[in-house]
Amino acid sequence: MSKNTNEILSLWPKKVAELNERQLEAREGFMRGWLELLPNKYGVVEKFNQGWVAKLPLPTQKIKTLEIGAGLGEHASWEDLSNQDYYHLDYRKEFTDLLAKKFGDSQSILADIQEKVDLPAESYDRIVALHVLEHLPSLVKAVVEIVRLLKKDGFFDVVIPCEGGLAYGIARKISAQRYFEKRFKMDYIPIVKTEHVNMGYEIVRLLELFFNFETSSFFPLKVPVFTMNLCYGMRLRRRSEAELRSTFEEHPHILERIFESDLQANPSKELVDSIL
Repeated sequence: MSKNTNEILSLWPKKVAELNERQLEAREGFMRGWLELLPNKYGVVEKFNQGWVAKLPLPTQKIKTLEIGAGLGEHASWEDLSNQDYYHLDYRKEFTDLLAKKFGDSQSILADIQEKVDLPAESYDRIVALHVLEHLPSLVKAVVEIVRLLKKDGFFDVVIPCEGGLAYGIARKISAQRYFEKRFKMDYIPIVKTEHVNMGYEIVRLLELFFNFETSSFFPLKVPVFTMNLCYGMRLRRRSEAELRSTFEEHPHILERIFESDLQANPSKELVDSIL
């Protein structure tokens, strides 16, 4: 088990191929267009992407929620905001400018979750990430930062695509790939390889190190097999401080992935404290 876990950890940071200027322009245009098209044309899938997380129970007391990779802010309309202070984080300034206009400057945060965000530890009761984790080349750094920002016993609500599976590959050909190639007249595969850099099973294996799984669901089939489904939703609870420290001690490769260097010594308490 330990060997397999270290093999998984060694995958990050992922090396991402460089795109030429024309490909980069097409990718950005695609992202904007796809976010607008998805809820209108692929409503059944979007109902799971947005609705499954929104229906999960929340505490009775008012909570602070952070959505990472918030995009155009579509998910907030699915949430019951009567008992939440809801914040949006994205690394694209054009998106955070739109989010600020829509929800207010204080609710919009321009930052990359793969780096340390300028916010105190344990700032949020709940963090939401919908179709975000598959995009992050430095996923270990991102997950550790999510752990840092979550309060003790906080929730992490996630939906990821079943990337790498047969059903998802077929669905892509008749949806995103068809839309991209028709609009931009170029091959979609090099683009998506720079976007979906993490496979579904890789993401799950990493999350298991930091969170306890409270509930989960596949879509569209309830059979828990990645290759037969399109999406996977998870409600995760932050592990205890003792469990997290044990994780760092058992898997020092985590620190190597965070600092992206080869650390020879065992992790010190001070080093772990600086992360958590």
